[in-house]
Amino acid sequence: MAATVCVYIVDDDEHVRHSIGFMLGTANWSSRAFAGGGAFLAALPRLDPGCILLDMRMPDVDGMDVLATLERERIRWPAVVMTGHGETAMAVQAMKLGAIDFLEKPFDEALMLSCLERAAVLLKTRAAQAEQEARVKERVGRLTSREREVLEGLIGGLPNKLIAHRLGISLRTVEMHRSNMMRKLDAASLAEALQLAGSAGVRPLARLGD
Repeated sequence: MAATVCVYIVDDDEHVRHSIGFMLGTANWSSRAFAGGGAFLAALPRLDPGCILLDMRMPDVDGMDVLATLERERIRWPAVVMTGHGETAMAVQAMKLGAIDFLEKPFDEALMLSCLERAAVLLKTRAAQAEQEARVKERVGRLTSREREVLEGLIGGLPNKLIAHRLGISLRTVEMHRSNMMRKLDAASLAEALQLAGSAGVRPLARLGD
């Protein structure tokens, strides 16, 4: 895992950046260091997905700012935060913003590598999930507006007859749209179609009067 994942070291202390970079290199991890949160966020659009070692106390753009930006931009790269002694409350707050673990300075190499191994596994898992979600959204995007409405009715637990009544179309037309919808979603069962729709964010058909 180490050879395929880059670790982004974000810390305003040059000695810390150098020390961590050296430790990672001896363990065959690739890394890239940034002297602050602002520098990291500026480079973010050009970076490949990786794991983040993030110091919490930095001037200007601190660790909380970085985590908040990652959450807002929906960038789900696992971050391990680095805190000073006695800053557990800060670490807990960081984990609420998406950090997966924290290291209290000074920390040893084995502990750091253990955290990064978990982060690397999570990065791979999240990448696979994102790819699956993209495929599902692409399938849902193939549906016509009427096919999607039928799907929304099914998500809402409505039988075909009631969907037909709600949409002002015949039962036979609903059945046709339902068949086309199942084919486009490549779903083997209604349960699978509903699961796919849910993961793509499809909501139930709006109630009358909404």
